Amino acid sequence: MGHREDLLAGAKQCLVDKGFVRTTARDIVKASGTNLASIGYHYGSKDALLTQAFIELIQEWGEGFQSGLGGEGGSLERFRAVWDGVLSQKESAGPIWSASLEVALSGDRLPDLRSMLAASQVEGRKGMIAMFTGRPEEELTERDVRTLGTFYQALLNGLMIQWLFDPESAATPEEFTEGMRQAAQALTGPQGEPDPAAQ
Repeated sequence: MGHREDLLAGAKQCLVDKGFVRTTARDIVKASGTNLASIGYHYGSKDALLTQAFIELIQEWGEGFQSGLGGEGGSLERFRAVWDGVLSQKESAGPIWSASLEVALSGDRLPDLRSMLAASQVEGRKGMIAMFTGRPEEELTERDVRTLGTFYQALLNGLMIQWLFDPESAATPEEFTEGMRQAAQALTGPQGEPDPAAQ
């Protein structure tokens, strides 16, 4: 591997071990076996490098269970399969989830990092829609991303926080899916017709 790849691998390891806030440029250099100048040359800044590392960790995590998803896109079976996949990797994903919350709760202490990660959210939302519905990402509209994408992202973030806060009381995939079924039924009414009160 070259310095660029070594830096990325080192940054990933630092994110898992220390998170965003406690990771210094020197930590990354030590983990990657490179030098400080390499960070600026290849990535522009430590924050840009950590952002790229974080995005790749999320992608690797998702790819770890997406290929075997069962159920037709948009079905309750697919919904359940996604959460089965998410929680099957909760041990390895825990540090990634913690790093996400660290940035979200950082206020104005990490403005550049927050901006970079916010810019990557659109791609993440597209990926979630594709995972849950089976629709190709290239067919999704901006409206899809702003509505369905943010909805799925909110579900993921909520479940993630439950598991980080108290794994013993957090919802199982079966419970989460049943909750979704009940919520959808309440919105559409007993016969599957839209509830006039919800319009």
